[in-house]
Amino acid sequence: MEKQSLLNTYINNLTMQEAIKVIEKLLVEKKKSYIIPINVDVVMKIEDDPYLKKVVDSADLVLVDGMPLLWISKLYGKPLKAKISGSDLVPILCEVASHKGYKIFLLGGKDGISNKAKKRLEEKFHSINIVGTYAPPFGFEKNQMELEKINHLISEAHPDLLIVCFGCPKQEKWIFENIGKYEAKVSICAGATVDFLAGNIKRAPRWMSEHGFEWFYRFLKEPKRMFKRYFIDDVKIIKLIRKYRCRYE
Repeated sequence: MEKQSLLNTYINNLTMQEAIKVIEKLLVEKKKSYIIPINVDVVMKIEDDPYLKKVVDSADLVLVDGMPLLWISKLYGKPLKAKISGSDLVPILCEVASHKGYKIFLLGGKDGISNKAKKRLEEKFHSINIVGTYAPPFGFEKNQMELEKINHLISEAHPDLLIVCFGCPKQEKWIFENIGKYEAKVSICAGATVDFLAGNIKRAPRWMSEHGFEWFYRFLKEPKRMFKRYFIDDVKIIKLIRKYRCRYE
């Protein structure tokens, strides 16, 4: 699919409905694919990590997850249509899957969280078919036996949709390095989505999300963990806006 440039990467300019249609098309085509929603934090990591840039640029779909990136696209005169976060996309896909029989595997989160998410989804969507869940132990990405176990569990379940919740950049790099080793049609980077689905972490009120303040809500909920990300790392986006402005002049 055609992508348009934004700062140091490329985005598929889609609405939520268009993104769902593209994903369903990928499922029908049975082509192994992966999807990455990106926000300011991912953009900042890409700037300092050429390998992560390669991973993101190689994705079948790159969606914009965060109002600040929408504002930047407007500033550059190439407005993106919509914010499509993993935490918004996945619940909608779960509802679609419950109607159309797509199989889902939930991967990631702390021990017990993915199972809790599974139960809550099954209560909400009675026909949903969640064929597996797994929470890898800390440091799994450096353990070859654990990596083989994960790939085996997924392949045995053979899901249509693999929801990967390791956080960035671990989830993106893991999918890129393992997609040829497991059997799943479409893999989606979904960050903290499994915690939201489990009810372990509350989402920001809709008005905050729609006006670009979801980051502040998350900071208030987890100030120690989020302070560096939001107030040190992500504010550097201003330098990137200046750096890449010449592309749009």
